[in-house]
Order: sequence, then structure tokens, then C-alpha cells
Amino acid sequence: MYTKSAARNIFYGGSLFFLLIFFGLTAHTHYYAVNVSTNKETLNEAVAHGKKIWEDKACVNCHTILGEGAYFAPELGNVFVRFGGKDDPEGAREAIKDWMKAQPSGVEGRRQMPQFNLSEKELDDLAEFLQWVSTIDTNNWPPNDAG
Repeated sequence: MYTKSAARNIFYGGSLFFLLIFFGLTAHTHYYAVNVSTNKETLNEAVAHGKKIWEDKACVNCHTILGEGAYFAPELGNVFVRFGGKDDPEGAREAIKDWMKAQPSGVEGRRQMPQFNLSEKELDDLAEFLQWVSTIDTNNWPPNDAG
């Protein structure tokens, strides 16, 4: 049997131990997110403008990006890879732009993406943003190329 003082010491010691673990994991997460996972070297004005378009058009209301957002439409964190961006980056950017221009597709029974009537510059910047997102170290998320 434990005495009152032994139980108290176990409680305080365990609380301190798990509090230190919590702070250590929090510090590691912040370090990893800021210094390792985000590709800051390639972050430029076009990427920032593409992100603003993403936010202004509320794309996250239908799509997920890196697992965050709605699940109505496909994950876009790896859309650049799905369009062949590893082998042909310029071709993938053009394919993404063409896909956006062709919406809504009009295929019966499919969910339809609205036409946002983006300018050529806006389409370029949005494609740059999606290309940049594909370079983020996501620890292999999503688990497959289909998203």
C-alpha cells in the first residue's frame, strides 16, 4: 500500500514528467513546421498571390489541402504530382490551368466546380501555389497519389 506522501509524490512526479513530454513535443512540432516541412526557399510573390486567390475564392469550402478543408472535392495538396509535375512541371501547370478554365465540366451526375473566370495571371499564380504546396514535406500524406 502507498502512503499519502508516496501517492502525492507519484502524482507530482508523473504530472511533471508528462508536462515535460508535452512541452518537448510542442517545441519539436513548432521547430519542424517552421524549419523543416515548409519549403521557404521557393516561396515567392506568385505563390503568395496564388494562396490569396485560394482564400478569396474559398476553395477550402470544397477541397482539402494537406488534409484540411471540406471533403466535397478532391485533395489538392498533391494535385501537381497527379498532373505529372514530377516529370513535366510546365506541362502540369498548364494542365491545371486548362482544368480550371474548362469548369464546370457538364458531365451528368458529377459534382461540378464553378467557373471563377480567373485571369491568366491568376491561373498562373494559383498553379504556382499548388506546385509549391506539392514540395512541402508532409511525412507521406496523403498516403497515395489519388489523394
